[in-house]
Amino acid sequence: MTNDLTPGQRWLAEGEHLLAQGEHARAGEALTRARDERDTRLAAHNLIERHFPLLSYGQWMGCPCEISEADDIYKFFAAHPSSLNPIRDYLADGWRTMAELVLLLEAAGHPLLGTRSFLEFASGHGRFTRHLVKALGAPRVLVSDVVADAVDFARSAFGVAGFVSAAVPEQVRHDERHDVVFVLSLFSHLPRATWARWLARIWAMVAPGGVLVFTTHGDAAVRMQGVTLDADGFFFTPSSESNAIDAQEYGTAFSSEAFVRACIAEHLPDAALRTFSARHFWHHQDAWVLGKPAV
Repeated sequence: MTNDLTPGQRWLAEGEHLLAQGEHARAGEALTRARDERDTRLAAHNLIERHFPLLSYGQWMGCPCEISEADDIYKFFAAHPSSLNPIRDYLADGWRTMAELVLLLEAAGHPLLGTRSFLEFASGHGRFTRHLVKALGAPRVLVSDVVADAVDFARSAFGVAGFVSAAVPEQVRHDERHDVVFVLSLFSHLPRATWARWLARIWAMVAPGGVLVFTTHGDAAVRMQGVTLDADGFFFTPSSESNAIDAQEYGTAFSSEAFVRACIAEHLPDAALRTFSARHFWHHQDAWVLGKPAV
């Protein structure tokens, strides 16, 4: 019954009804109110993005701003006590990542806008992808994630091509190679058993003359979290913000700079370390840029 609905649910229902009746002005007002309520925020937001450009985030950000209901990163923002506006914070964080990547690639001598083919690996539901597409255009962007729903959402929302990855690196079926392969916050979640195997498999997707960009929880994160690394400089715990992936395959990993350098030397003997930037992404993940020989 109507009396059993929360204020947000009442505003959302009214907005949907008015929208169906073609009363756009009143529908927009109702949906804006529903977007201000915690329990209907995301549903109302997505309706506004689809039907009310002048009320949307997409209007001023210049990119598609719908957010998947299954997006674990959005859920992280929505549940965080410091986030007073999770939608704005989520979208702004994707733009922050774009700014951090642009600076990193410039420092590595591989400017983003010169990229012909960009693979975002472990792309999730597009927190960063939407901003990348704004910069490069959808035809130059390819996404991949082990969660099929995330790839489907990116295809639909951003017009990019994509392929579903696999839980086991050797089972990934992708033979194309790319100017830039960007792997944000995957190696900060992998267990020891697959860490170097994923590094080698993803490296195979980099084109000659191209670069691999990836991030790790390094020395600063180790100090912040108070974890103790093993003798090789590694620590893993089966816990993360993801609800879609087995925690034994995708938990939280910490690795010293020496550990990462040793893995690169052992498993990627042809890789040149173009740039290492401590605490580059989100002020706590280290960034690594590896260059592949042109021939």
